[in-house]
Amino acid sequence: MQRQRWDQKIQRLTVISLLMAMNIILSMSVFSIPVPGGHLYFCDTVICMSAMLLDPVGAFVVGGIGSFLGDFLFYPAPMFVSLVTHGLQAMVIAGMTHGKAYRHPVRMAIAAVSVGAAIMVAGYTLGRAYVYATPEIALIKLPFEVLQAALGAVLSVILCYPLGLKKRFDSFFRS
Repeated sequence: MQRQRWDQKIQRLTVISLLMAMNIILSMSVFSIPVPGGHLYFCDTVICMSAMLLDPVGAFVVGGIGSFLGDFLFYPAPMFVSLVTHGLQAMVIAGMTHGKAYRHPVRMAIAAVSVGAAIMVAGYTLGRAYVYATPEIALIKLPFEVLQAALGAVLSVILCYPLGLKKRFDSFFRS
């Protein structure tokens, strides 16, 4: 019994580490689309997906710390903005999608990633205005932040529910 719990902890840590690595890799400019004022990144898909799969602490590690490390390695100016914004985004999504047996889990997931997207857009808009000391830079990037958040939200819900990742993930850790 003790060994089984230990094995599950190792499996969960491995999954969190892999998801965090995916977040860091998708924070690279190589895997982004150049837009005015920066790049459109695909790491939001991993952050939202991880938040629907993991508990709030695991989601914070993947979303917040993973984004912090990605920015630290590739573009350090907004790394603390990423830590707070993506960490809070992931924790809120995880908190909304876990703990209760919802009648309509897909609807709850859509609501959760919508709230998470709003947190991400607001956090980065305010954070950029502070980091770069000018709201104009933040406003240039605002439409692309909305697009990035929406794309991440939609893709993560599709991966977790219609494609069955959430069901497989839950059954893997239940057994």
